[in-house]
Amino acid sequence: MASSGARRTRLTRRGRIVAWTVGVTSAVVLGVAGVGAWVYQDLDGSINSADVDDKIGGDRPEKLSPGSKNILVVGSDSRDGANAKYGKDLTTMQSDTLMVLHVPANRKWATVVSFPRDSWVEIPACDMGKGRTSSPHHAKINEAFALGGSSGEVSGAAACSIKTIEARTGLRIDHFMSVDFQGFKGMVDALDGIEVCPEEAIHSKKARLDMEAGCQTVAGEEALGYVRVRYGVGNGSDIGRIGRQQEFMNALVEKAQDRLTSPTSLYGFLKSATKSLTTDPDMAGIKPLYSLASELQGIPSDRLTFVTVPNYPREADVPTDKANVAWQYPHATDLFAALAKDKEIDGDRLKEQTKVPLYASSVKVQVLNGTSTPGLANTVAGKLREAGLTVTGTGNTPQSSAKSEITYPAGQEQQAKALAAHVPGAPAPRAADGGLGVITLVVGDDLDVERIR
Repeated sequence: MASSGARRTRLTRRGRIVAWTVGVTSAVVLGVAGVGAWVYQDLDGSINSADVDDKIGGDRPEKLSPGSKNILVVGSDSRDGANAKYGKDLTTMQSDTLMVLHVPANRKWATVVSFPRDSWVEIPACDMGKGRTSSPHHAKINEAFALGGSSGEVSGAAACSIKTIEARTGLRIDHFMSVDFQGFKGMVDALDGIEVCPEEAIHSKKARLDMEAGCQTVAGEEALGYVRVRYGVGNGSDIGRIGRQQEFMNALVEKAQDRLTSPTSLYGFLKSATKSLTTDPDMAGIKPLYSLASELQGIPSDRLTFVTVPNYPREADVPTDKANVAWQYPHATDLFAALAKDKEIDGDRLKEQTKVPLYASSVKVQVLNGTSTPGLANTVAGKLREAGLTVTGTGNTPQSSAKSEITYPAGQEQQAKALAAHVPGAPAPRAADGGLGVITLVVGDDLDVERIR
């Protein structure tokens, strides 16, 4: 770790800070004990509250691990007010960062799952405000925040994001936190900037950034541009940006711990942190944020794990799509299932397991209709093709089947599990002879076709 006089944005396993969440909550921990009553009330009143329950609806995942917490964290890029100059022809709220912090019931470890904004997923119907409701459709995952925030309300934006994450992962979201760009700049400026060390020059008109290679201190608009920049850096991917954001927030928290000794700088930092924050009602206050930060700081640094949803360029499945990423199954499903059951994630193991992607297009399946509903095999086949899988044929079973079934030939277990991840409610795949390298999905009366993704 770098010395306090020369903090650099290096991402290491130890000392890794829980990105945006701890960036804000650690600020609260640093300052609350040392401020007066009027300052406490001022900061407490700066945190915005948004109730999302009435916009999410009742069709939500079951909470499988009582006592644990799943907190959705959004880096908000609204185009209102001072943020307007960061987006051309954009009139809705945007989300540049999307992650879920899982805090287990025993509070002995924590995992943050980052969702690439270019993830191609199905976004469910969402309340858009003013009596409007969107239709379910496939799009980049960050579109959920924009759809729900069409009327300018964070509650709607957060609700649609929560619905999308819950539907795609099976995780029950307990709380949400949205951090706005302008507050982020204020936090950095209160620290007199953060040192970064880009390995190559960065010139981006979109991010309003013009930097040479090498170590330098950034603040204000330049700091904001650095964490937002995507195109013109490395391979131009959102995955690279996620890494820079993690590194930057790590450096920000470290410097805050070293530098915030002046009451003036401390107040400016805390005011920016709290003013930029919108949460659900249960988290909207200094005390609940202080409690969360205290829980996180009590976790050993080597048991703070940051992972990204396993993914690969969707171009591998759909050659014409060069802009999005697809989640890699069954590893993504295994990750979500483990967290839902409050099991600790081994980030290094997950990275090793997903080093060689299992493309959806490599999953070859025949779909057989075991129900009395005509054309159901073709309907299911269409959904699977949309998900990138290769459907080799459709047909009907000789006899009707009340139960669905997935069978696979030798050597196709992982592919069968990947198929099962797209068919919620289907039983675990089982091995069967024959098949000529093709997996068989029998659609029974028990299968909810609408849930296939």
